[in-house]
Amino acid sequence: MKDVGNIEESLTRDSDDLLFDPRIRATLTRFTRGDDTGPFEAAAALRTAARGLERLQSRGTGNRGLSPGALDVLIRLSENQDGISIKDLARSTGVSSRNVTGLMDTLEGSGLAHRTPAPHDRRSVLARITSLGTTWLDDFRQPTQAAMAALFQGFTPAETTLLRHLCLRVTQNQQHLARYLEEQT
Repeated sequence: MKDVGNIEESLTRDSDDLLFDPRIRATLTRFTRGDDTGPFEAAAALRTAARGLERLQSRGTGNRGLSPGALDVLIRLSENQDGISIKDLARSTGVSSRNVTGLMDTLEGSGLAHRTPAPHDRRSVLARITSLGTTWLDDFRQPTQAAMAALFQGFTPAETTLLRHLCLRVTQNQQHLARYLEEQT
């Protein structure tokens, strides 16, 4: 978490009393040759926040041996007591089936999940959470909720809702851009 301290020390407020990093702004001003740095600064801030969240999540699961991806899969499994296909699990997590298979290998190795043949299609398997996996999530829930409360301390409900909305708009724009770039090739 040393990086977060360095970032916090370098932050200042602009004329609208909004936070920015003068080092990042100076670098981006040179890069853009004086053009608007707003989108670049927003992207840099989003990357910084995402890396911080990943570090926090890794730290929270570290002593439990789960990556953020495996945790995401385990949470999704907890919502599907009847099981979920690897294909559907991949779609819901936004990663490839191959990636989910690797994450399931980890979860199975820890006894937190298992795969069983799908009753309607012998070629397919269903992933399910185990009772140990449910217990693991129950034990993980309270400290995670406390960490999220600390992380968003001082935010109003409207601010967290707006932050969610803005991040998802960025995600939508990424998807539109990816489709456009695919069409160009």
